[in-house]
Amino acid sequence: MSLDLVKFVQDEFVTKKDFPEFKAGDTITVYYEIKEGEKTRTQFFKGVVIQRRGSGATETFTIRKMSGNVGVERIFPMNMPALQKVELNQRGKVRRARIFYFRELTGKKAKIKELRRK
Repeated sequence: MSLDLVKFVQDEFVTKKDFPEFKAGDTITVYYEIKEGEKTRTQFFKGVVIQRRGSGATETFTIRKMSGNVGVERIFPMNMPALQKVELNQRGKVRRARIFYFRELTGKKAKIKELRRK
């Protein structure tokens, strides 16, 4: 009973943002707002989606990018107010929903094949 109530409240009051459909293996750019004192600026994070987890209001996605030769991962909640937009840059062809093995790959092995649309 209480689970239905929680789901109802999430559906009613949490604002849904219209992001493009993406999954693990896709390369996306996330634009989000950063507040520094009174100033706000938009920063972007471009990388490969490692996983999507959760559902509804608690859904999150993890993005991994290489900064120099150091891997950087960032977890974004789907309904984070600071999220401005998500751009889908490239669809990736992977066989799993969570590609944690991607962390150990380097060089040419770390390339994800592009999924061609018909």
